[in-house]
Amino acid sequence: MKLGHELPKVSTPGGNYVSVNIRENIAYVAIQFPIFNEDYLYQGRLGNEITTEQGYRAMELCALNVLAQIDKNVGFDKIIGLNHLEGYFQSGDNWDDSPKIVNGASDLFVNVLEEKGTHSRSIFGVDKLPRNFSVGLTASFTVLME
Repeated sequence: MKLGHELPKVSTPGGNYVSVNIRENIAYVAIQFPIFNEDYLYQGRLGNEITTEQGYRAMELCALNVLAQIDKNVGFDKIIGLNHLEGYFQSGDNWDDSPKIVNGASDLFVNVLEEKGTHSRSIFGVDKLPRNFSVGLTASFTVLME
């Protein structure tokens, strides 16, 4: 694996849930936001306060937070492959570039995990995300369990 990025400090859940839930050999990572070492970044609506390029970087940061959760709770050495991503975004009325911003996460996973980073994905526009984050990301991985 070739990380090439600094992993953020792992954030703690904002409610009654765990950050990573493992069932058999699937690890489900709870929604991660563009937070870097407890700093909330990229808050606002895509197309209004946040540009598409900033949205791409925000999603990349969400992906780094997913990897930080996997590193802490599972271990990179146990990743068999990334299964599926769900990208969430809040935008202004006339903005429609969601595939471009979710590529921020997809590109990072493929670059870092190489073949293990290929995945399917879904993209959802929502009215509001917590803390006015522009984007959020969930992921599931197949992992080696002993």
